[in-house]
Amino acid sequence: MIPEHKQTRGDDSLVENDSGISNMPFKHRFGPASVILLVGFIVGVGLRLSIDDAAERELANFVRSGLHGSGIAFAAWIVQRSFAAKAHSSVGAALRRMTLLAEVLVRSLVMTVVIVIVGLSLQIALYAESLQLHWLTVHWFKTTLPWIVAIGLTISLMVGIVTETVRLIGGPLLASIVLGTYHRPVREQLIVMFLDLADSTPLAETLGELRVHDLITRFFFDIDEPINDHGGSVLSYVGDEVIVTWPVTDDPARNARCLVCFFAIENKISSLSTEYQEEFETIPRFRAGLHCGPVIVSECGGFKRQLAYFGDTMNVSARLCEYCKACGCNLIVSGDVLSRVTIPQNLQVSVGQSIALRGRNSLLEVHEAHQIADN
Repeated sequence: MIPEHKQTRGDDSLVENDSGISNMPFKHRFGPASVILLVGFIVGVGLRLSIDDAAERELANFVRSGLHGSGIAFAAWIVQRSFAAKAHSSVGAALRRMTLLAEVLVRSLVMTVVIVIVGLSLQIALYAESLQLHWLTVHWFKTTLPWIVAIGLTISLMVGIVTETVRLIGGPLLASIVLGTYHRPVREQLIVMFLDLADSTPLAETLGELRVHDLITRFFFDIDEPINDHGGSVLSYVGDEVIVTWPVTDDPARNARCLVCFFAIENKISSLSTEYQEEFETIPRFRAGLHCGPVIVSECGGFKRQLAYFGDTMNVSARLCEYCKACGCNLIVSGDVLSRVTIPQNLQVSVGQSIALRGRNSLLEVHEAHQIADN
């Protein structure tokens, strides 16, 4: 263990929840809603402009069409967020047991129903003509309604396919392929966390390879939520290890998300300890190393593309994770990370100690971090 712990308090720029671990600010969670509403409004106006007669191109009709588009787009966004929020529920578990095609179809059908209901409700509200629904005829049900359903289903399928594509290959890689961001190597300042499951080899001997794989898969799924909530991007899963990154910013409180994330993971696994004990007869233990610095990011591969991350920062982060095992610590943080963060009030950091890491000539200042227990 690294001795001589001291408590370092910073400001409370991060919003804290009941567990003492901070979450992302409200605006970062719901900021995309304004973009969705704006895009929906523009699309609604564009459709009015492209398909209506010149005589109907009045300001009031453009406003109605814009509001119609915003409402439908917002409804689709709410459905997508609802599925994401229920990923860890029984509904989410049932969807994960399906094939990818079946899951996309179920999501699309649900979204289609919502889009049609919201679209019709807005149609009635915006074009009611003092509740004299002249347009609501048998002909409308036979011709217009099927088109609305078809368009809703098409939109839902496209949203589902894009969502699953981003989930499978990752947003950064998809953006790189489309925009060429990492077509040539790019140097970025990143905070890197290597986190691995402790005692995976003894667990494999006790549980068997298939059961320990189920445990690791469940563990990675459960920690995905706190990683996402605290702005982390999963680079890759390697065996029983996950690599997470954050961009280095000029805001020390924002950089501190990497510290808060680790203890949010601790709290999440602790809250699920009974379930793990019942299913696997053990509770996962894990450790992590945090370091920051320049990382070279580039797109590589042909038939199978991926983003490759190179540099001393990656190596040091991995070595710090190894060092955790040697010193019996849960989280080791380099001095480079601490110099760029504001320590949240519920965390305690040890006095720095210079250590030698395998494959590195110069010494590195490291600290052990703990969560302060509630009184």
